[in-house]
Amino acid sequence: MDARDAELKKELNATLQARRELGEEYESALVDSFLEKVDQRIDGAVERRVRRQLAEQQMVVARGSRAPRSTDSWGERFGFGLVSLVLAIPLSAIGGSLGDLPGLFASWAGIVGVNLVQAVRTNPGLFGHRDKRAKDGDRWEE
Repeated sequence: MDARDAELKKELNATLQARRELGEEYESALVDSFLEKVDQRIDGAVERRVRRQLAEQQMVVARGSRAPRSTDSWGERFGFGLVSLVLAIPLSAIGGSLGDLPGLFASWAGIVGVNLVQAVRTNPGLFGHRDKRAKDGDRWEE
């Protein structure tokens, strides 16, 4: 567990403690505050990853070679799924409390949608769409 994980865990514990002390009337504000911190953490991770991929692409262009294949590892996919499930809990609570059953369905439709997009991104042939070799053997066609 790195320092950022420990910091996020401390934030969650503080939020839960504040919820116990303040009561249900502050629950929405506390959840929103915690989700904002999680969102900032995710944004930072995405920003670092985008910068890294941009630097890799610039290196490829500078060298005049092809782009490297995706660097998604099993751990990244597992982590994405885990974060998705952890965030599903407060999203379900918010969606269910604000929109009843339709709100709950809407929040889960979003969760499933995000996971489907991630699955297709990391596994291009997932739904039967596979790249085929062109006749010249040098290009890929979709």
